[in-house]
Parts: sequence; structure tokens; C-alpha cells
Amino acid sequence: MRIGNIQNINQNSNASYKILAVDDEQGIIDSLSIFLKRSGYSFTGITNPEEAIERIKHEHFDLLLLDFIMTPLHGDQVVEEIRKFNKELYILLLTGHKDLAPPLETIKRLDIQGYCEKSDKFDQLLLLIESGIKSVEQMKEIKAINDKLSDTYKQLEQAYMESIQTLRYTVEAKDTYTRGHSDRVSAFSVLIGEKLGLSSEDLRRLEIGGLFHDIGKIGVPDSILQKEGKLSEDEYSEIKNHPTIGAHILSTASIFQDILPIVKYHHERYDGKGYPEQLSGKKIPYLARITAVADTFDAMTSRRSYRSSLPLEYVISEIERCKGSQFDPEIASVFIEILKNNSDKIKEIQEKYKEAVFS
Repeated sequence: MRIGNIQNINQNSNASYKILAVDDEQGIIDSLSIFLKRSGYSFTGITNPEEAIERIKHEHFDLLLLDFIMTPLHGDQVVEEIRKFNKELYILLLTGHKDLAPPLETIKRLDIQGYCEKSDKFDQLLLLIESGIKSVEQMKEIKAINDKLSDTYKQLEQAYMESIQTLRYTVEAKDTYTRGHSDRVSAFSVLIGEKLGLSSEDLRRLEIGGLFHDIGKIGVPDSILQKEGKLSEDEYSEIKNHPTIGAHILSTASIFQDILPIVKYHHERYDGKGYPEQLSGKKIPYLARITAVADTFDAMTSRRSYRSSLPLEYVISEIERCKGSQFDPEIASVFIEILKNNSDKIKEIQEKYKEAVFS
């Protein structure tokens, strides 16, 4: 197939997605119009933020590109109004400079999915838009599944598990090195939860949360997930978006509400140096703290393109060293005890989920 034909296919697939851009500079709107229409998207540009709010009330858009510094309303004020009647719209904020971006607190409160500095080059913006569109796509699928769920408990459970498996396998199909990873993280998390004496409800949340913790990687470009060399700063920033993307995807379905804290916060650190919100200590949801230990253990004991799996003795020493900094010290101690005294169970889990669903 010729390159031109591939580009046409991509453009045709993008045409069903409607993007609205709001910026009080007509030149920016014109540039975005040329760039996004060339990429095949259905594009609308508006220079008046008040007009844009009214337009969103009466017309469907999949993604909003919004300038922050505008008159008569700044971008955060526009989002404030939009969130009063539309909680689902995917919003990317454009800033003239990093220092002019709104506080993180405001971004979280208004559920703004990301922001990007304005530039003559649109490469980074296109990455963010592609990630946003993938998230919108998955949100639609989740919503469709949720709308079709039966009122009966048996059918609800069946649809629940089917939706989990389908989306999870989609993520693992993107990255050969994560195949089986979610199964192992789920099993290790439950093992820790059992040792801590958690309730059956919490063990169920750990099981499902572990299976789904990396679902946000569906919104990370394949070129980044499959890159064998060192990631650039921008590429690593994209990877760090996956917990927020995952939580946003699942937030449209009521059946996933209990696992959202695991999905969103499994990369937070006990010392507050993690992401996406730099939570620390007991401010990090308890089940997310458990999943974080299980996730890191599996990452260290799994083969990667740039290294072999690490020896168990070394991994134990690393978890011990990171107690109180990366990990909740109580949870880390419990898992170390499991690793030292119940290694057969660990090996059993690793052997069971050694093979990927896709071979």
C-alpha cells in the first residue's frame, strides 16, 4: 500500500472526530485550522470564548483546544462554565508559556486533561490530540457497554468482566513487554491484601484494579510504548499521563468507580515525588499503595528490551531500601515477608501468567 493511501485512510478515520479550538487570536485559529484539517479532523475555530460556551451547549464536540489567556474570559473561566453542563468533554489547554499555565489545583478541579505550550511546530500538540482522541474513543466504548448492561446481577458481572478483558487485551497488544503484566500485578496485589487481612470487597477491588491499572496506555502513542531506546522528556511526559487517562476513560461507567483510585494513583510515591498529583503518605489511597508495590515488583522481575529480569535477592533489597520513600513501609514489609517465606506462590503466579494472551 502506498504512503499516500495510508495517509488518506488515517485522515478518513479522523474525520468523524470534531475538534473545537477557542483562541482570541485569529492567526492561531487559522494555523490550527490548516494543521488539523490536513490531519483529517473536522475542525471548528472560534475567537469569542462566550460564543464557544453557547456552541458547546448545543453541539457535540469530541475535543476542545482552549487558549488560557483570553478576553473577556480566561480559559479556566470558560472551563468552569462548561463543566456546569458538560462533565465529559476532553479539554486541552494551550498556553503561551509554561509559567502562564493555571495552577495544578485548578487543572485537577476542572478536570482539564492536559496543557501544551504554543509553538510554531505542532508535533507535541498532535501527540496530545491523538492521545485525547484515543481516550474519547475508549470512553465511547465504555459508555456503550454501560448503557447496554442488564439490570440483572449475573448479566452485569458478565458484561463487567468482558469489558475488562477486551480493553485490557487491547492495551497489552500494543506493547509486547507488558503482556501478562496486569494479570501478575492483580495476583500479587491480592496476595498482599490477603496477608494484610483485607475484606473480600477490598480484595476484589485489588484484583480488578490490578487488571485495569494500565488501561490509560491506550492513549499513549504506539511509537512511544514500543520505543527501545531512551525516552525523550516529552515522550516520558506522555507515559506519565496514562494514570489520568485511564481514570478518565473509566469514569463514565458507574461499575468502575471503586477501582478509579487504583488506576489513577498507582504511580504516586510515599514521599510525594510520584505522579500525577504528587500525593504523599496516607493521602495516597490505601489500595493504590498496595498496587504500587506489586506493580514495581513485576516491573523489576520482568524482562525488558534493555535488560533481563532482575534477581529476586536484588529486588528484595531494593524494596527494603525504598520503604518510606517510594513505598508505604508497612505494605513493603508485608510483601518482603511474602517474598522471603512464600516464594513458591510468587513463582506459581509468574509461571501461570508467563505467556501473553497474544503470542
